[in-house]
Amino acid sequence: MPKTVEAEVFARLPDELRITDRDSGWRFGKGASRLHSFLEGPSFDTHGNLYVVDIPYGRILKVSPEATWSVAVEYDGWPNGLKIHKDGSIFIADHRLGIMRFDPETGSIHPVIQKIKREGLKGVNDLVFGSNGDLYFTDQGQTGLQDPSGRVYRLRDDGQIDLLVDNVPSPNGLVLTPDESALLVAVTRANQVWRLPLHADGTTSKVAAFVNLSGGLAGPDGLAMNTEGGLAIAHCGLGVVWILDRLGQPLYRVQSSEGLSTTNIAYGGDRNRDLYITESETGCILRARLTTPGQLMYSHHLDD
Repeated sequence: MPKTVEAEVFARLPDELRITDRDSGWRFGKGASRLHSFLEGPSFDTHGNLYVVDIPYGRILKVSPEATWSVAVEYDGWPNGLKIHKDGSIFIADHRLGIMRFDPETGSIHPVIQKIKREGLKGVNDLVFGSNGDLYFTDQGQTGLQDPSGRVYRLRDDGQIDLLVDNVPSPNGLVLTPDESALLVAVTRANQVWRLPLHADGTTSKVAAFVNLSGGLAGPDGLAMNTEGGLAIAHCGLGVVWILDRLGQPLYRVQSSEGLSTTNIAYGGDRNRDLYITESETGCILRARLTTPGQLMYSHHLDD
């Protein structure tokens, strides 16, 4: 049985930043009469600031190491996930607008990908950088077991876009293995994590289910990798983050101290061993101390 680790509240979205006077069309399917926020996409910059998205209200929020909140930018979109480039700019997977790029220094935001081969996107969800600057992202939309047509793309550093798979029932969070020989993708509505081998010619084949989960009201959402190849899985709708070893065997069950919507995760803090979790139902960021540090993100490889 995996060991249980209790997560504590690191930061709670202040009341003055909770939206109470308007609604959002993104709320479709969420069941709530109105959303105060919906936090996802945690990612740390090199100064220890944590950036998160507030999907329904088009906000990128910044949380200082002292847990002080501010609005980095607000725009007419539905930002779903973000990752920070090594140049300090922030790439956003926006459900409405596609892949966007935000400059926190100037406040400017502009599109990177809005269509592929003259066709619109279903609704991008999350993204991750490879060590060479290639950007992998999921295009989820409303796909699920009723419509297994979600897609996973790679935007190469030279601008070429590759379609890796197009038969995924709800592709969500994604992460590369430490040697970057495979891409792991959370397949929310199938309650699985898929493993996509990445071949030298840029293709994938023999895609497999790496992990089969069970239970919960949603499924695996955000993913993160540690330095030993262990996978962290935010199990949304269960209030849990699973920590697995590199073979997929469960080591820890990180338990939410708040709601069930444990959506996304990022390593940071003391020696990169703290796991930060967005709990979207209550508008909180949780934190749990682990023994193995997280793998450094592309933004932190500044000496490459």
